[in-house]
Amino acid sequence: MLFLLNDVVINVAAQDLAPPLTVHRFAELDFEAVCELGQELFADHPRLQHTHPERAERLCMLLLAKAARINAALFVAPSQDCRSEDVAVRFAEIDFPLLATLSDRQTSGRLTPVYADSQVWRRLAA
Repeated sequence: MLFLLNDVVINVAAQDLAPPLTVHRFAELDFEAVCELGQELFADHPRLQHTHPERAERLCMLLLAKAARINAALFVAPSQDCRSEDVAVRFAEIDFPLLATLSDRQTSGRLTPVYADSQVWRRLAA
């Protein structure tokens, strides 16, 4: 299953979505708590998807487990070590052909933050 985290497409294996230990460990968390966890992670590491890919993948797994319809998340920290409340968060449900295109571009080294933004987040559009 593909998931876009900021400007990186992460392939989350279906069997990894619900290993017994993870299900038990995170069963109490609701979607809001997972979002807050993501904000905390990005407050400490604004480029988490690049600098800590294994943490980014686990965050994607948690987001998918709590809200199966979303397949894209954007976490924007104004600076490193900012307050977690200052990390902006957006979610999207994007169609599979677009995700596949983004994944192909990433594989070939042509996926840039500007391209991901123009196709999904549209933050730079004015």
